[in-house]
Amino acid sequence: MSVAKIIEITSSSTNGFEDAIAQGIARASETIKGVKGAWVSEQKVVINDGKVTEYRVTLKMSFLLG
Repeated sequence: MSVAKIIEITSSSTNGFEDAIAQGIARASETIKGVKGAWVSEQKVVINDGKVTEYRVTLKMSFLLG
C-alpha cells in the first residue's frame, strides 16, 4: 500500500510561468524526496507601471511517504 502527501508551494520568476514552475519543483525537490507529481493550482502576475514584472505560481505537489 502506498500513501502520498500533498503540499502547496508558491514560486516566482521574472522570466515566465514555466520558469517559476521549474524553479519551484527544483527547490522543493532539494528537501522533499520522492516527488511524484505537481499541478498548477493558481497563476498570478505582478504589474509595475503597466508591465508584468514577476510571474507567480502556486503548485500542489505530491510525494510518497516512506
